[in-house]
Amino acid sequence: MRQSIQLRLGQHLTMTPQLQQAIRLLQLSTLELQMEVQTVLDSNLMLEREEDTPPEAAEQSTNAETREKESAEPNTTEASGSTDTLPDELPVDTNWEDTYDMGVTSTHSAPVGNDNRDFLEAQSGSGESLYEHLRWQLDLTSFSDVDQAIAEMIIDSIDDNGYLQMSVEEIRENLHLPDDIDVGEDEICAVLKRIQHFDPVGVGARDPAECLQIQLAQLDPSTLWLEQASLLVTEHVKLLGNRDYNQIMRRMNLSEPELQAVLGLVQSLNPRPGSQITSNTPQYVVPDVFVKKLKGKWVVNLNIEAAPKIRINSQYASLVKRADNSQDNSYLRNHLQEARWFLKSLQSRHETLLKVATCIVERQRNFFEYGDEAMKPLVLRDIAETVEMHESTISRVTTQKFMHTPRGIFEFKYFFSSHVGTNDGGECSATAIRAIIKKLVAAENVTKPMSDSKIAGLLADQGVKVARRTIAKYREAMAIPPSNERKRLA
Repeated sequence: MRQSIQLRLGQHLTMTPQLQQAIRLLQLSTLELQMEVQTVLDSNLMLEREEDTPPEAAEQSTNAETREKESAEPNTTEASGSTDTLPDELPVDTNWEDTYDMGVTSTHSAPVGNDNRDFLEAQSGSGESLYEHLRWQLDLTSFSDVDQAIAEMIIDSIDDNGYLQMSVEEIRENLHLPDDIDVGEDEICAVLKRIQHFDPVGVGARDPAECLQIQLAQLDPSTLWLEQASLLVTEHVKLLGNRDYNQIMRRMNLSEPELQAVLGLVQSLNPRPGSQITSNTPQYVVPDVFVKKLKGKWVVNLNIEAAPKIRINSQYASLVKRADNSQDNSYLRNHLQEARWFLKSLQSRHETLLKVATCIVERQRNFFEYGDEAMKPLVLRDIAETVEMHESTISRVTTQKFMHTPRGIFEFKYFFSSHVGTNDGGECSATAIRAIIKKLVAAENVTKPMSDSKIAGLLADQGVKVARRTIAKYREAMAIPPSNERKRLA
């Protein structure tokens, strides 16, 4: 093989650490950004929060509080008396709080934090699940050892909606009991009946009809139309599910006003009792930008409260010596450089976020003025060409970013939608079509709801060409049932 030297020219993109950091910060949500900032603050001594109290002021404040406490301690001791020793016998009219410290300053209100909010309101934790709620009631109910095992098996088989997912035969087969103990189906049904009266009432039912029957049985016998409602959910539940009201009136010998009263009683029940108890904690959305109208123009501002405020510690930065190559000075210099890069990436994120949000508001001005029906078709490429950025950058900016507007809080992605052609050669966004469908369904005759084909025809009359299957897809996305399930009595 002959050796030779060749010169070649080429181009390639190198992702520097600074660029990687800027891209990573760009795609973080507000909560994730705050966690990232806290991580950087813990690892880089050159950065500090702007609202942090200076060490001298904090020390002076601590000393002042200590002096106040020391001066107040003698008076407090004299007023309260010694509580180290308790009397053997207490007077009959003595309150528990008079002797034992309950840890609460007032019996009429909960402790209040520094932000003047209720202490109990500030406590956040996961709610109680349906399983835990039922087990708590099971522990308070007197069962024999065998019935306790049956009840535990039943509770384990109840789903989040409150329905029993195993048959009585399957429960009997899966019970782990000694061989000399034989459990019959009647005993399992007896335990199941007791659990079905746990809170929420109707839990442990095997089908919706049984769930409604259990709830009706708990009502006052003098309740109006109770007998007819029990008959309806017992013998005519299939007709009720199919909205065949004419057949129900003929079989139950009821007039239309009477059937409306019976349906009103049935609709007051909960067919999914387990949904009342959930362990999901509420998810709070922190908007990244605020949009409001000032002097006839829509203005976009960053959420200052959500944007972390950090700066370089001037005291540590002054310790860096330019001509010193010692190990300590190099350590400080590297941290200072990383802090400057992080602040620059953070500022670049804010500027890009504000620029993209402003462009979206300008494109969708009609939405802010008139609502969803005025939404225009918009894709990432349109914003990318306007702000002169790549589509991938726009995608990162619009992911998990929220905009607070007079019409509500929306994710940036909400303003992007595909388009459908119109008869006059224009375009109509998918969001606007969904809004029109929702409006048509809300105004329809409940006794004769419109089918998907009818809705497609009405849209065609407005110049929007949409297929029937597209109408069905949009309707299902908005959780609107089909026409046969939307049928109601007048």
